[in-house]
Amino acid sequence: MPPITPSKRKTRSKLLAAGLVALLSGCATQPLAQTRSAASVAPAAVLIEGGTIYDGGEGPPFVGDVALRGDRIVYVGPPRSIEARQTVNARGMIVTPGFIDPHTHADVFLRSASRSQRVNAAWLNQGVSTVVIGVDGGGTPEVADDAAKLTEAGVGTNVIPFVGFGAIRGRVLGSQSRAPDRQELAEMKRLVAKAMCEGARGLSTGLFYTPQSFATTEEVIAVAKEAARRGGIYDTHQRDESSYSIGLLGSVEEALRIGREAGMPVHFAHIKALGVDVQGYAPQLIAMIEAARRNGSEVTADQYPWLASGTSVEASLLPGWALAGGREALAKRLADPAQRRRIEEAMTESLRRRGGASSMLLTALNQPWTGKTLAQMADVWEVSPIDAAVRIIQAGLDKGGSGGDVASFNMAERDVELLMQQPWVITSSDGSNGHPRMFATYPEKYRKYVREKHTIDLGRFVRQSTGQVADIYKIDGRGYLKPGNYADVLVFDPDEFAPRADYLKPRELSVGVKALFVNGTMAVKDSSATGAAAGKVLLRTTVPDCR
Repeated sequence: MPPITPSKRKTRSKLLAAGLVALLSGCATQPLAQTRSAASVAPAAVLIEGGTIYDGGEGPPFVGDVALRGDRIVYVGPPRSIEARQTVNARGMIVTPGFIDPHTHADVFLRSASRSQRVNAAWLNQGVSTVVIGVDGGGTPEVADDAAKLTEAGVGTNVIPFVGFGAIRGRVLGSQSRAPDRQELAEMKRLVAKAMCEGARGLSTGLFYTPQSFATTEEVIAVAKEAARRGGIYDTHQRDESSYSIGLLGSVEEALRIGREAGMPVHFAHIKALGVDVQGYAPQLIAMIEAARRNGSEVTADQYPWLASGTSVEASLLPGWALAGGREALAKRLADPAQRRRIEEAMTESLRRRGGASSMLLTALNQPWTGKTLAQMADVWEVSPIDAAVRIIQAGLDKGGSGGDVASFNMAERDVELLMQQPWVITSSDGSNGHPRMFATYPEKYRKYVREKHTIDLGRFVRQSTGQVADIYKIDGRGYLKPGNYADVLVFDPDEFAPRADYLKPRELSVGVKALFVNGTMAVKDSSATGAAAGKVLLRTTVPDCR
């Protein structure tokens, strides 16, 4: 470790003082008070000693030890003499449960043919021990088969799957813009029921994206009821976070209605007010959710701490109708002069909505436009920004894929901070290619909103990343430091925990994790992944209404 500077001594002294005060004056009120007994503790495999412990709950921190044996925590409490094969000196460090990221696109690593990629260092180096996949409606209904493949291959983080409305609708209807008939709807419902009975955590939707955007609210409710009957959560990238179709507030009302009529909890993924038309709408959004909660609905949300969203050029600019029928149909429409004019008119409005061509940073890897704004590429090519965007989209179509990713700077700081402070909002990365949130969300939030801006305190940051996530997603045995729970434990340096990725270099690993244990195995040591693939697929094992 580097030498301890005077500023570090000051920070760590404050942490130690805070922890000792909590231990001496408030430990009787701690959720873990019952663990601090005089009973002897058998030898442990790992002893994490002397750290400032935030246990994932709402109580104050305290200075103490955490002992691990096998894949379980066996002791959490005041410092004491415990024999252990391995000792981690956590004095001056923060000790927490491993972070749980409730909204990720970590599949790009978890499904890699390379073991070094499946270790999932992008998340491990942020202190994340568990990731949720299958979000935005993309989760396969073949949950059991997928879990078996991930387990056999070996993964570095725990994995929690959702079944996706988009995957199911696409399987039954393809990319058609129409309602399902009775038989097709029955098949969609059957697939959801199957996935839930195989252990999916709930149903995810991405109603902003085609072909999901072609579904009516009533269709979504009918399908969601199958997940609700089996104890699932409705996790949604809602239909409109801006002013694309029904508007942000109309979209919030739709999501609340789906949860209410399906009879299930609603969780808003990456909640935000996106674009110039709705910046400043956070108070109204919050008021709607608070009213629903007062009326008995179970409503929560996650959020990433970035002012730029991340998506594809197509999703951000093209009208939904242009994508009906898939990429081949889109190519034909772009080749037709009349339809292309309609498409470009809609794209012009979308670009205005997102703040203009200078607000859109092109982040696809290894492309001529990588790291440039749409405005800059338009200048390079000496065309309009819309023509530049079409050229990028067509390049993707020619290669059978997407035109590429974009980081769209479209959010207001005041909205981000206000949403972050709500008691029902937790942390997520929405980690995806080309955006630093994949590699740096948790240290970015800590560094900017805890240490610099003081938007939230350290205890709230930990709670939003651990125990509260476990509560919302009903993840048994994780998210809290207490004996008997699984040994997902993070030790980070409060002065060194920091992002290294940014918008121009989005794939730089974060630093400052002294140790991260996943199921009792050290996955990170001194900011370097150990190569261990100790993650598990966390399927629900007790699911109602399954035969």
